[in-house]
Amino acid sequence: MTEPFVRPEDDTAAEAVAVIGEELDLFDDWMQRYQYIIELGRKLPPFPPEWMDDAHRVPGCQSQVWLEASSRDGKLFFAGASDAAIVSGLVALLLRVYSGRSAEEILSTEPGFLRDLGLVQALSTNRGNGVEAMARAIRHAASQISGSGA
Repeated sequence: MTEPFVRPEDDTAAEAVAVIGEELDLFDDWMQRYQYIIELGRKLPPFPPEWMDDAHRVPGCQSQVWLEASSRDGKLFFAGASDAAIVSGLVALLLRVYSGRSAEEILSTEPGFLRDLGLVQALSTNRGNGVEAMARAIRHAASQISGSGA
């Protein structure tokens, strides 16, 4: 089976946010950006079907979204999936920023970048709330690891 956890492409979460902003700026309108985000979702590592259950489901999302975290070598890695194409792309963006980072870096990277990049405002209210719910779930997993001293 292919490794389901996303490996970081960028050295830091801040660098990932900056690169995502630059990539989104290449497109003239939101329809092109949506298509780009959907493509990112298609490139996510395969999510194990046995994890597509209530225990892995992110509450507060309009679509079904599943998330799994794994702590390795002081870093937290995430795997994620959704049953909706655009949401899979948003999962991919979040995991690009947060996966493969220390709990401290995750917690110090506020999800406000989602608004700064215009992502939340460009989505329906329910989808925007769902993206924020995903970010909260990621940060919650980091706080659990951070709180345990791991």
